[in-house]
Amino acid sequence: MLRGLYTAASGMLAQQRRHDTITNNIANLNTPGFKSSNAVTRTFPEMLISVMGGANPPQGSLGKLSLGVFAEENLMQMSQGDLQQTYRSQDMALVSDILVDGTPFDASGKYVNEDGEVSYKPQAFFSVLSAQGEEEYTRDGSFKTAPDGMLLTSDGLQVVGTDGQPIFVNVSWEQVAVSGDGRLLSAVDGLPLDGAPQLRIMRVDNPNLLIRQGDGRFSYAGEPAGIRQIAAEERVDVRQGYLERSNVDAAQASVDLMAALRAYEANQKVIQAYDSSLQKTVNDVGRV
Repeated sequence: MLRGLYTAASGMLAQQRRHDTITNNIANLNTPGFKSSNAVTRTFPEMLISVMGGANPPQGSLGKLSLGVFAEENLMQMSQGDLQQTYRSQDMALVSDILVDGTPFDASGKYVNEDGEVSYKPQAFFSVLSAQGEEEYTRDGSFKTAPDGMLLTSDGLQVVGTDGQPIFVNVSWEQVAVSGDGRLLSAVDGLPLDGAPQLRIMRVDNPNLLIRQGDGRFSYAGEPAGIRQIAAEERVDVRQGYLERSNVDAAQASVDLMAALRAYEANQKVIQAYDSSLQKTVNDVGRV
């Protein structure tokens, strides 16, 4: 009976974490460049139940028993979000469709070959510097400029150029045109701006190695070989005057939220039933 309590309790904890993940997705429905997450659950290792007790216990086992589930991790969905035109010269969106030797990735950006090996579609990110001076990555291109012309993120972090240094522009951003590969040009004659480097856009081979740092930024936890600056021939395009919207599906998130709530309530009813049985055992059977 206590095993059943533990199993139902673990189910409640897993559904609570799933609920938290979904509500975080919904809360960021209007956050530019936000990537939704899915809570992945798995069962605890199954245990073999054997026959025990008695003078001559029969040999063999009764079967296997799972002790419940747990929320193992949150996997990000890196699908491209819709573009929203803002007509603001400092807003930029990344459109990436990086191919890997013709690998047919599915809509979620994953491919499983015949041997069961999983590979993920590479993604592109803007490069910024954190408050500690460490390089981080974002898809939120709602940039702004400081009084000295430095290009900043919406929360005030420095946007990095291909030289690894912050980007400065000595003219009004209304006179700046951003090319598809991230070069800063004059909107008047199309020539490169003096001293303004190209935007540093990074390719991450496995986006699941990114760690959320808040405010739409990520740090990279993989091997150095798994991240590099994009090459000219790769299918990554910078769109000036646009923002990438969150890729959260509001309708699906609402359905998942209700499913998590119902599953939580079902496990709660199981615990209440076990509690009632234990109460009868203690009060009624004990009295006899």
